Parts: sequence; structure tokens; C-alpha cells
Amino acid sequence: MDAFAVALTQGARFRHDWKSVASIAAVFGAFQGVMPLVGWQLGEFALPVVERWDHWIAGGLLGFLGVQMIWLGEENEEPTRLSNLALLAAGVATSVDAFAAGITLPTLGLPPLTTCAMIAVVTAALSALAIAIGRRAGDRFGRHAEVAGGVILIALGIGIIADHTGILA
Repeated sequence: MDAFAVALTQGARFRHDWKSVASIAAVFGAFQGVMPLVGWQLGEFALPVVERWDHWIAGGLLGFLGVQMIWLGEENEEPTRLSNLALLAAGVATSVDAFAAGITLPTLGLPPLTTCAMIAVVTAALSALAIAIGRRAGDRFGRHAEVAGGVILIALGIGIIADHTGILA
């Protein structure tokens, strides 16, 4: 759902051709598919380190992207494509929690490679769909959709940090 939300906001903010939609969908799908495999392989050895920092990384990156959408959108009359660095940051931010989830893969009784491939494909498809939905919202609501998208990303970042630190508990 994080990847869907980020793709939705990117569709509202930026104008993409089919190649950039495919790139965004592929990056989100790849990160969501690979991170559980990495978690599965590293297991409990890396979990304490990841759990200590994952929420700060994900929350910070999502917050940064949200602020960038709100702030830079004011200066930029003609939106530009999502940069490669911002795309990678979004891919990491939306998939860090998938690393920890990967540790549980063996307990599910499912084949890890097939499961992660399905996660990747579904994430990529939903990300492409989200960009299309975001584009329509952006065309219809203009700058308001961009600001709403930025606020959504900031809220996701705050929500991740609050959930992991127990602030809202």
C-alpha cells in the first residue's frame, strides 16, 4: 500500500510516458520483491539492526518526498519526471518493512522465490495503476492534487515512525 500511495502521488505530480511508468512500476515491484528475500536470507541476524532504523529511514524518505512535492511544486509550473535518485529513495522507503516481513517467509509454508515474485508483480501492476489514477486526479484537480499527494506522503512517513516508536499507542 505504501508503494501504491507513492505511485499515486507521483502520477498526480509528474507527467510520465509509458517508459517512465514502466520504470517506476519495475522499481517498486523489484524492491518489494527483493527485500523479503534479503530478510529471509539474513534472518534474525540483521533484524535487530533493521528494526532499530527502518522506520526512521522510511519515514524520513517519505516525508522528504512529500515536502519536495509541496514546496517544489510552487516553483515549477511545468512538472518534470521523477528523478532516478528520488525513485530509488521511494523504492527503499516503501520496502524497508518488507525486509523484516521476509524473516517470516519460511513459517508460511510457501515457496519464498515464488511468493516474492508474486509480490513483485502485484506491486508493479498496482503501482502502474496508481500512476494512472494519480494522473487523472492531477489533471482534474491540478495543484490541489499535488499538495494532497505531498501531505499523504508526509502522513505516511509520520505514521510509520509513530507506529514503530509507539507514539500513538
